[in-house]
Amino acid sequence: MTVVTSVEQLNTLYGEPGEASLVKVTDFLLPEYRTMIEASPFMMLATVGPEGLDCSPRGDAGTVVHIEDERTLMLPDWRGNNRIDSLSNIVRDPRVALLFLVPGSNTTMRLNGRAVVRIDEELTSRFEMDGRHPRAVVVISIEEVYSQCARAVMRADLWNPTRYHDPKSLPTVGQMLASAKKGFDGNTYDREWPDRAAKTMW
Repeated sequence: MTVVTSVEQLNTLYGEPGEASLVKVTDFLLPEYRTMIEASPFMMLATVGPEGLDCSPRGDAGTVVHIEDERTLMLPDWRGNNRIDSLSNIVRDPRVALLFLVPGSNTTMRLNGRAVVRIDEELTSRFEMDGRHPRAVVVISIEEVYSQCARAVMRADLWNPTRYHDPKSLPTVGQMLASAKKGFDGNTYDREWPDRAAKTMW
């Protein structure tokens, strides 16, 4: 077994990045970058804290984040499971990484920055869905943003509906919970979930 133990080894193995890989990185939103992010209803939010790393899916109706200006994004924190893993990390370590997906596009957008969690009503009241406001808004200051090579999405053939899995062939959340905890009533969880989700979406 050969394990890489240095950046120098990696540089020797992979060589120098191409020009496009370097010039695309900016610390603000180019108009084209803004267009891509505004088209994204879904992203992954990565954070780090004393207990380790976390990567959380985030989605919204329309655009997943609000672009305040060319260097600032706002992410309303809608209802979830109340684990607050991401928020707990951010209040102790502001570093964040975001990966935006645009349905139908093989191009993804990557963004690194620093975030704060704001709960002032002046801000949370700006976001409303079905008469509800988020309890918090994550405000992200952009440090670098760039497009990502499309090969990963192309290799996955991600948007090809013929590759979609039949949900009935996959384990349900209730089944996974029952496997994780002996005696957990997974059947009841699955039966009640659609109605509970509909009532607590926002």
